[in-house]
Amino acid sequence: MKPIIILLLSLLPFGAFAGEPAPASAAGEPTVAELSAQLEALKARTSTWDKIAARLPRISGYVQTGYEWSETSSTFFIKRVRLNLAGDIAEKLDYRVQIEFCGPKIVDAYIRYRPFEQLNFQLGEYKLPFSIENTDYVPLRYEFVEYPLSLCKLMGFSDVCGLSATGRDMGAMLYGGFFNRKGYSVLGYNFGVFNGEGLNVKDKNKSKDLVARLTLRPVRGLQIAGSYYWGEYGSDYLKRVRYGAGACYDEGPLVVRAEWICGTTGLPAGGELDAVADVRGALRYVPRKLLGERLAADQLHGGRRVAAREIPALPAQLHLRRLCVPRRRQPQCGVADALRNFLIELP
Repeated sequence: MKPIIILLLSLLPFGAFAGEPAPASAAGEPTVAELSAQLEALKARTSTWDKIAARLPRISGYVQTGYEWSETSSTFFIKRVRLNLAGDIAEKLDYRVQIEFCGPKIVDAYIRYRPFEQLNFQLGEYKLPFSIENTDYVPLRYEFVEYPLSLCKLMGFSDVCGLSATGRDMGAMLYGGFFNRKGYSVLGYNFGVFNGEGLNVKDKNKSKDLVARLTLRPVRGLQIAGSYYWGEYGSDYLKRVRYGAGACYDEGPLVVRAEWICGTTGLPAGGELDAVADVRGALRYVPRKLLGERLAADQLHGGRRVAAREIPALPAQLHLRRLCVPRRRQPQCGVADALRNFLIELP
């Protein structure tokens, strides 16, 4: 009996020791306090990385190719190869840079400050706020690779004034919307001041071009827009005026869109040119000072002498090699005349 009591007494300290929690350092496991500290440090590092990642540019891009056939040739071609970089500098300040690799050039480079829904500011090089298609339908959204002839000839794609700027220019713009509904504003506006010389080109005169656009969206998917452009291009301060109106319904599988664009362009050789585009996208050029004298035989394809008043009866593929404008002022051609007349493409 005595040995058993001694054995029990000797085991008591070990049992008491075993009943106590072992120190973390002895067991090699972190304590709750250490785990909490590590978790907080991890959160801090994650938060810092998230802030850095939020400032990095978002990279995207696309390629557009096509095939073209004519009576004299057939070819594959690459229309656009774009790389887009966009990001946020601050909560209400962002930027965008877009590079075109087909004929390398910067097509977009701007910053935007958006303090309020009703008032925002944009500075740099970007799409002119003129017409629905030029403003709201980027190449990835537009139904075709090529934009309509009316937009190309009157809004700086292959403009009658000589500009080739993909509908863009360098300048500053105010824009905003009122009466916000779910995802859109009922009334929107854009007002900008631009160089008027195209992509990456300094202004060649002291004048600045003005562009204004007013948009009404009475219901989701439907917009009615009116646009106005006034400017002077080149060192000779040649006039460049554009105005247009359009309507578009784009909701779900249904898209219906129509625009009318008209304008007046000063010509380097003197005189002015009126251009009218109807809703079908056909473009007519009409000399503002009608030709009152007969044209020389070599001025028209086909080599026959034609008086100005006979020109509307000629084929639509008529090309004027040279545009002659008499010195004396003649009656101006009205919109109705231009709409029912002919298509003339300047060389």
